[in-house]
Amino acid sequence: MTMEDLEQIVDSECSDLLVVRAASGGNILGALTLIHFRIPTGIRAWIEDVVVDASARGQGVGKALIQAAIEKSRDLGARTLDLTSNPDRESAHRLYEGAGFSVRTTKVYRHIK
Repeated sequence: MTMEDLEQIVDSECSDLLVVRAASGGNILGALTLIHFRIPTGIRAWIEDVVVDASARGQGVGKALIQAAIEKSRDLGARTLDLTSNPDRESAHRLYEGAGFSVRTTKVYRHIK
């Protein structure tokens, strides 16, 4: 990812880059992208790219990011907040379920150009 890519994400009206920084030094400990968009049935939100630095895992960084995304999506009036997760990421699943997310019975389809 280039600096230009990052600036486009930050400047986009339909996404927010949420970041947790260390109290000392300001190093980035974790981040996620919150996507929000309007469809005929209302505003929806989607979490993408949850990343926590390996040195900060287990210290509440992921929990803080997820909670911030929940609050931001609620403030935006989103009816739902969704995310996908690799089936092997059990610790992430515990985090999401602990924050109130539930597993949906659905298939995700992707078209790649």
